[in-house]
Amino acid sequence: MLYEAIVAAGDLGRLNEIAGVVIRHGFGQVITKTGVLSLLKRTGAALNWTAAAEMREVAAPERARRMLEELGPTFVKLGQVLASRTDLLPPEWTDEFSNLHARVKALPFADLQDQLEEDLGQPVDEAFASFDREPLAAGSIGQVHRAVLHDGREVIVKIRRPGIQSKIEADLRLLRHIAELLESEVSELRRYRPVRVQRQFARSIKAELNFVVEAKNLRAIQQNLPADSELETPEMVWDYSCERLLVQTRLAGISAADWLRGKRDGDYDTAAIAAIGADAILRMVFIDGVYHADPHPGNIVLPGGRRVGLLDFGMVGRLTENRRREFAELLKGVAERDVTSVAEVLLSWADSGTVDFELLQQDCEAFLDRYSGVQLQDLDVAALLLDLASIMRENDLAFPADVSMLIKVFVTLEGLGRALHPQFDLSAHLEPLAKELVRRMGSPRAVIRRGTRDVARILAGLPHDVRVTLDRIRRGNFKIELDLQRLDSFGHQLDRSANRVTVGMILASMIIGTAIAMTIDAGPKLWGMPAIGLFGFLTSAATSAGLLWSIFRSGRHR
Repeated sequence: MLYEAIVAAGDLGRLNEIAGVVIRHGFGQVITKTGVLSLLKRTGAALNWTAAAEMREVAAPERARRMLEELGPTFVKLGQVLASRTDLLPPEWTDEFSNLHARVKALPFADLQDQLEEDLGQPVDEAFASFDREPLAAGSIGQVHRAVLHDGREVIVKIRRPGIQSKIEADLRLLRHIAELLESEVSELRRYRPVRVQRQFARSIKAELNFVVEAKNLRAIQQNLPADSELETPEMVWDYSCERLLVQTRLAGISAADWLRGKRDGDYDTAAIAAIGADAILRMVFIDGVYHADPHPGNIVLPGGRRVGLLDFGMVGRLTENRRREFAELLKGVAERDVTSVAEVLLSWADSGTVDFELLQQDCEAFLDRYSGVQLQDLDVAALLLDLASIMRENDLAFPADVSMLIKVFVTLEGLGRALHPQFDLSAHLEPLAKELVRRMGSPRAVIRRGTRDVARILAGLPHDVRVTLDRIRRGNFKIELDLQRLDSFGHQLDRSANRVTVGMILASMIIGTAIAMTIDAGPKLWGMPAIGLFGFLTSAATSAGLLWSIFRSGRHR
């Protein structure tokens, strides 16, 4: 079936190319175990099974990173998603994947012009007062150019690469098949949940392909910013923006990435900038529930003074009220050393798998010992979350996608803050917001609101649930399944008890018969007693002794 699906989609050539790159980087066993090798043999493909010589001494994480870079934009994006899955991969892998960069060359403007003018609905020189044909930046999905509108506003024009959507969709089809094969055929990779990761990745990259999604993300964040916010965001030019084209005002200033590389012309209060940026992102997380999910240095602009600019809203995280409450309870549980509370939050976050709750509690207790006596405002939040991810890995559990993204954001935010200002402490900014969140969600009004909402949801769904249940009863499909622990053991004990009752009844009959036989004078005698009666008595005595010994032993082993 896999063969037919790939042939129908016309993806065999790309699959053959992927297999060659995988083998060249020393991961040929994956091609064999998944059955891809036999599939390619049916097409007559010939693969070179010799890994590249320079890869022989390279560590597996680095080989994997180089492999993803060679496979192109889709796989680079996949690696960047995996870099956030600290609950699935050990630190040496996530750290390596954090260094992934797409090897993308800028396209000549002539290759973009037809598509751009089609989306604008007019020639470039008519839409803009001026347009810079030389790209400002080039990424795996889009290319950015500077322009000036007729009203004098400076803008950036982000153009989706022509043909990139079909290439990514082809790779996503292959990745889906590969993930299914890995999960079903390679047992040692099953715990990494490749199918679930592939689905998370597919959702993420499809959203990035649609620039309208990015524009709506920007609008959602802007609507939550307070009027006196020191955070600057670009303004959308909606008349020119669509799925393949994004036009927004250009923020003045240099990027934090340039500042960190030594381009430090001007006066920048980096301590204030780090604090303002952290407070803004944390407020988005805990209060708004919609936050910028990729605050790396290239997306931060320093306009000068105490202001901070934020760019690129293609990756935005969303947290439900319930998830925010759980996160606040987790931090509170760590500060108060509440093992059960921490374990229960982790268990509620585990999106699949079974767990030994007692073992999970023991791991949480050891984890809390490392933070004993540490106040909430003194917690190293990034290190704490990475430790929690390690506990999830050890218990064969996985975070849901929104929690994994949040962990990545905190780690990135703390790293950037300390790069801008060595004394930056994320926990000092987190503590007041976490306390405010706990206070808000623990208020009587909030509790009543959640309870009312839950009751309303139950009542709204009750007629449908009753109707479905009655329909199943009418059809004869209604089943009640009981999963009783130790039921087999209980059945064995019942069998043994029944056997003992039976043996007891037989013994009683033998004793009565023996007593009657002992009164009969006829027949052979032994030591002056009837032989038949004596034999029955000895047999009954031996059987009774065995039964009593069996009962005694079973009582001791309970």
